[in-house]
Amino acid sequence: MLKNLKQFIFSLKMRRKKRERNNLLLHGSNDFCIGLNLILWRKRHRVFSFISALSGCLLLLLFAFSVFSPPPTATNYFLVHHSSMVKEREAVESNFDTVFQVPASGGNLGRDLWSSSQSKFYYGCSNASKKFQTADVKTHPNRYLLIATSGGLNQQRTGIVDAVVAAYILNATLVIPRLDQQSYWKDSSGFAEIFNVDWFISSLSRDVEIIKELPPKGGKAWIPRSMRIPRKCNPKCYKTRVLPVLNKQHAVELTKFDYRLSNRLETDLQKLRCRVNYHALSFTDPILEMGKLLVERMRIKTKHFIALHLRFEPDMLAFSGCYYGGGEKERAELGAIRKRWKTLHASNPEKVRRHGRCPLTPEEIGLMLRALGFGSDVHVYVASGEVYGGEETLAPLKALFPNFHSKETIATKEELAAFSSFSGRMAALDYIVCDEGDVFVTNNNGNMARMLTGRRRYFGHKPTIRPNAKKLYKLFLDRYNISWEEFASKVRTYQIGFMGEPKEVKPGRGEFHENPDSCICQSNGVETIQNQTPEEHENDYNRKDAAEMSDEQQPIEEDPDWTDIDYLDNAGGFKELPNLDSSVLTKQEQPEMEEFFSD
Repeated sequence: MLKNLKQFIFSLKMRRKKRERNNLLLHGSNDFCIGLNLILWRKRHRVFSFISALSGCLLLLLFAFSVFSPPPTATNYFLVHHSSMVKEREAVESNFDTVFQVPASGGNLGRDLWSSSQSKFYYGCSNASKKFQTADVKTHPNRYLLIATSGGLNQQRTGIVDAVVAAYILNATLVIPRLDQQSYWKDSSGFAEIFNVDWFISSLSRDVEIIKELPPKGGKAWIPRSMRIPRKCNPKCYKTRVLPVLNKQHAVELTKFDYRLSNRLETDLQKLRCRVNYHALSFTDPILEMGKLLVERMRIKTKHFIALHLRFEPDMLAFSGCYYGGGEKERAELGAIRKRWKTLHASNPEKVRRHGRCPLTPEEIGLMLRALGFGSDVHVYVASGEVYGGEETLAPLKALFPNFHSKETIATKEELAAFSSFSGRMAALDYIVCDEGDVFVTNNNGNMARMLTGRRRYFGHKPTIRPNAKKLYKLFLDRYNISWEEFASKVRTYQIGFMGEPKEVKPGRGEFHENPDSCICQSNGVETIQNQTPEEHENDYNRKDAAEMSDEQQPIEEDPDWTDIDYLDNAGGFKELPNLDSSVLTKQEQPEMEEFFSD
């Protein structure tokens, strides 16, 4: 028993020793495997590092080879396509310079640029008919009409002309009109400092009695009743609204008197308008003499010259709502000016330009003139205020027409000193030179453009060019896609009916001051369609079509004109009208604010 127990204990000890030997062998094997794996990882890492270094060296060699060796022939599609695109772009850019290349010469168009072939058959005629009553017969002795004009020089001129006709309608004596000295221009000039008063009174003595000032009433100063009438008021309107007040008060002053008389009147009244505008309203001797000197200096420089009313000032551009590519700076500057008109809507520049209501840029004016045949040797007199963008804006026009003049360049500061502080007198000088120009070019449809266009029609239909902006704007946008020859041909086609030729505008259309058809007579020798060549016959039909199209741009009597836009002055309120007769002033005739945009 004891022996069996000893054997059992011995066997347990042997099993334990065997188990310990096995554990020792297992731990040794694990350590060996770990060591072996460590050795293999280190060797593999060295191999990868070697391979990476070798790859980097190969890449560096390839890069050096591509930089310093000549390029291989392009066989890859992307390289071929990219190369063709570059060549095409270079060809297009080169095409801009070669295809649309503006010539220095205007070319030989086979016609006289400085006159109209048909103008010799038309002339101004404004004599009164036999039935027209004279002032000594129809003027009431105790009825006085006073006028307060509004706006710049030429807007005031329209008021003066219509004031004479209004006095004739009312059988009243006219007191010399009072000029606007309070609006934007702040010109303190009175009527007698711009216009020849004595000539004005004497030349109209058969039509209307005119006196220099209102006579005293009972030895005391006479304060007239002040009132305002609607725009485009016809004779019946005057007799209904003004005459009852005039009979009661005997002296009435019509305020803010611009475009307050109907555009359509009977022929004798229209002819009276012409006698006032083209014969009675003459500038003072100092203005006439200075204007004559400016014209003489232009004639010394050249036989013929263009007078250009550029009208590219900030106020004009802001009012139009147009955009000329000046970015946020332009939008901010012109937008701030535009806020001065309280009734203007938010502008849509693209729509405005598409409808032909944007003034052309100086460059576009230059391109139009070159296409019409005026070469770089032509002298240009520019009537303009401060151009938006300054010399940078004018540079393209000056490059096209280097003989570029203004009153400031052809007269000294000393010579202009008596005029330079007065906007009206400076405008009068430009008016004289533009009237005497062989060709007058207008870039807008403002007051100066209208008044001069009508005057030049009356005195012989001297060429007067109005850009057909509605058609030209597309052409200017597309000009780099066509040749100069095609561009110039289209300009000449589009301008038919916009060159100041006789009968371009239908009688009665547009403002009478611009189209005084009642005062233009036709001589017996006028050519008929039977005498015309086929080409002239075709052009005549084109001219009629253009007249129809130009009518779209002309404001008819019922349409609001830009002169109806009110200017919001710094005070920000309406100016009160003293002594208003409540029976006369209606809702539509509420007091208006100072106007900003006029000339």
